[in-house]
Amino acid sequence: MPVEAGQSAPDFTLKDQSGNDVALSSFRGEKNVVLVFYPFTFTGVCEGELCSLRDDLSSFESENAQVIAISCDSRHSQRIWSEQQGYTFPVLSDFWPHGAVARAYGVFNEDLGCANRATFVIDKQGVITDTFASPNLGTPRERAAYESALAKLT
Repeated sequence: MPVEAGQSAPDFTLKDQSGNDVALSSFRGEKNVVLVFYPFTFTGVCEGELCSLRDDLSSFESENAQVIAISCDSRHSQRIWSEQQGYTFPVLSDFWPHGAVARAYGVFNEDLGCANRATFVIDKQGVITDTFASPNLGTPRERAAYESALAKLT
């Protein structure tokens, strides 16, 4: 069952595309966080979604929100993909233990071994203020859903 608005966000530490540790708790008191779970690196829908975020980070920046993308792919694959696509936000690997963070958030797809397409907006105190997901892996999230979720931070 996915975590919901009003609950504390499960803390984690994962490696980013450069091999650096990124802990959710390191943003507490400093920045809001937008966790963007996506199914697979190097796939069209996922690339389109993350490129859309990359191309207009202004709404996140105006809400002092850090975008963090997470998939169950290896950080080595994510590094190459991030370099190719020019992602400036952390792309974290939930590879091992496989899908542990996706499971903690209730969005791990057991049948496919990947994260479902889901987003969690977390305030500076570490509380989830909004969450939204796609109805299936092939449907991208709407930009309007991000805008609506960010509005709940203020």
